[in-house]
Amino acid sequence: MGLLDNKVCVVTGGAGSLGLASAGLFVREGARVMLVDLKDDDLARAKSALGSPHVETCAADVRNADAVKNYIDRTVQTFGKIDVLFSNAGNQGPVTPVTEYPEDSFDAVIAVHVRGAFLACKYGLPQMNDGGSIIITSSVVGAMGGPGSVAYVAAKHAQVGIMRTVAKEAARRGIRVNTLHPGPIDNEFQAKIDAGIGKLAGGVDGRKLLDSAIPLGRHARPEEIAGSALYLASGLSNFVTGSMVMADGGLRG
Repeated sequence: MGLLDNKVCVVTGGAGSLGLASAGLFVREGARVMLVDLKDDDLARAKSALGSPHVETCAADVRNADAVKNYIDRTVQTFGKIDVLFSNAGNQGPVTPVTEYPEDSFDAVIAVHVRGAFLACKYGLPQMNDGGSIIITSSVVGAMGGPGSVAYVAAKHAQVGIMRTVAKEAARRGIRVNTLHPGPIDNEFQAKIDAGIGKLAGGVDGRKLLDSAIPLGRHARPEEIAGSALYLASGLSNFVTGSMVMADGGLRG
């Protein structure tokens, strides 16, 4: 018996490494999964990689209310009401000091992370089963600061504010709402951040610099963070809500 038998799950950012690893784990635990991402081609590759008849896809820009309503409606039409809403879509901005940070990049990062999570909750909650779970992927920098990434840090803090508010509002229905805070992950998304950090620090190896600050001494594998997502999605976390769940190798501490 799986931890998510017959549960309906939505995973935004589903074609990325963490979304895909989480979706695969959810499926293996018995879930039916709607993968949401920006491009149909990326979603087709992700669905093929999962190789499961219990996975469907929906292309959507998570910043757009109509697109969000569409992926929610498509999920309910395909599988039934939602049990797990994993708001995981994200984008990057440049790594540069605040005085040089482009305003359009700031707006773009805030829109995807903050507005995307807000819209997921706004339109997802009415279509969720009582006792479900909302997970918002924040970051270790949603619990601390960091130079060169003002938009990303601000967005990840803002997601915590959304989580804490929605957790209070959804509690009467037994719906848990939590943020997941990964540290650096071994993937393409993080590699670009590592390169920017290294450049900002004077041309050092950004990956090695971060690893030296992480007590566990390395970047996480996507499947390790997916395990934390599974915990929050499943009944193992039935009495956990309004929480910042750190999966950062001890970096914040």
